[in-house]
Amino acid sequence: MSMFGDGLDAAVHKSFTRPVPRNAGAQMRYLVRQLKSTRAVAQMLRVSQRTVERYVKDQIKKPRPDLAARLKHEVTQRWQPQIRAKARRKAATTDGIIIDTRARIGYTAPVGSTDQDRMRHLTVALPPQYAARLFNAQEQGASDQELQDIAADALKEVYFQDNGRRAGSLEEVRFTDIEHLEFDL
Repeated sequence: MSMFGDGLDAAVHKSFTRPVPRNAGAQMRYLVRQLKSTRAVAQMLRVSQRTVERYVKDQIKKPRPDLAARLKHEVTQRWQPQIRAKARRKAATTDGIIIDTRARIGYTAPVGSTDQDRMRHLTVALPPQYAARLFNAQEQGASDQELQDIAADALKEVYFQDNGRRAGSLEEVRFTDIEHLEFDL
């Protein structure tokens, strides 16, 4: 479960124009339309092809919790791909992304400054280039740590250094013990 990856996905999902199908039959029918066969859906969800067919015909209505979670995840990942791409493109080119976090944040700086890590609650609008870096890294399959490093870099630049207007000697921002993390487009 990746906190940063899931946070970015949740921000993009807020831009959906139609709700994701809720019941198992509708979700299964959607996946069959997307993958064009019940066999492909069965392999992806690790169930039998007959099980998929029974959900499609509404002969089974309530999936086991593990199957329900996989089903919801796969449908959400495929839902409204053009709108998802448009939201990412807009954030990466014009709007940027907002990060809202409560975490232990500190930095490496010259001797004599207050570089102590401490819990901070920050809501910071990051410029488009950081949204682009986050989304590109996510698409390349970056780990949560890599996404966290990009976010720390963004906070260093935008929040601590105020885009070059202060704290020029700041070296590295530490971003740990994350209690809350949310992105918004």
